[in-house]
Amino acid sequence: MTDLPFDGAISRYFREGAPDKVRRAIEKAGKDDILWKDYPYAEEMKGKDYEARMAALQIELVKMQADLKASGKRVVVVFEGRDAAGKGGTIGVMRENLNPRVANVVALSKPSEREAAQWYFQRYVDWLPARGEMAIFDRSWYNRAMIEPVFGFCTDEQREKFFRQLPEFERMVVDEGITLLKIWLDVGQAEQLRRFLDREQDPLKQWKLSQIDIDGLPKWDAYTKVIDDTLARSDFKHAPWTVILSDDKKRARIAAVQSVLHAVDYKGRDTDRIGRIDAQICGGPGLRQR
Repeated sequence: MTDLPFDGAISRYFREGAPDKVRRAIEKAGKDDILWKDYPYAEEMKGKDYEARMAALQIELVKMQADLKASGKRVVVVFEGRDAAGKGGTIGVMRENLNPRVANVVALSKPSEREAAQWYFQRYVDWLPARGEMAIFDRSWYNRAMIEPVFGFCTDEQREKFFRQLPEFERMVVDEGITLLKIWLDVGQAEQLRRFLDREQDPLKQWKLSQIDIDGLPKWDAYTKVIDDTLARSDFKHAPWTVILSDDKKRARIAAVQSVLHAVDYKGRDTDRIGRIDAQICGGPGLRQR
């Protein structure tokens, strides 16, 4: 175990700390089986079907990019979700054929000492798009609502101040003419742990693991509490949440790209090619796993 990241902490949690039902679900599952029993599909989407659907969506993404650049439209896509829910992979397929000067990924690290002394939203404002750009946030200002309180990185007063300011902050973004999409990727506890175990064993994926991932393993219920509270308090008419069940990464990626393409009005948009979003895995906050 000493050759594994964090001295094999994830494998150790699987053996010694994981709930019995989670451990059993992982042990009994086949490679392509969906672990959440209430997920609307028993197995992951077939690779050929996924590739065909995604190829068509990639064409639409490039058309959207061209229109953003020509028209000066601005788009912000916020990706949030539990650890290992698939944010990075979904963002990757969304921008794989886009010009990084147009579609910029914003993944901010821990605030510097100076940033920590600023207005909380200030460093995020700096990364909002200019004319003809799309900013894709890999986590966002919602850290204050869902990550920081679980680990004691903010006080209750700071979190409540965030919620007082949040509606008007997002209203200002929208009033500025920016299309704002907020996507929550939801994943079950067993699938999350299975993905962590896979990362721990794969030298090409170990870099994705962090101390926060390790420390968060036993905090599933604490996360659930703040997630439920946050989505309920921030699902605004002017900035609603789109929830995607991401136990199947392929279906989740398709739904996320479709959500963006349907939300942005761009020249030459082909709604038939984009297709109808699967309402069984994509909807509002009420769709989340229980």
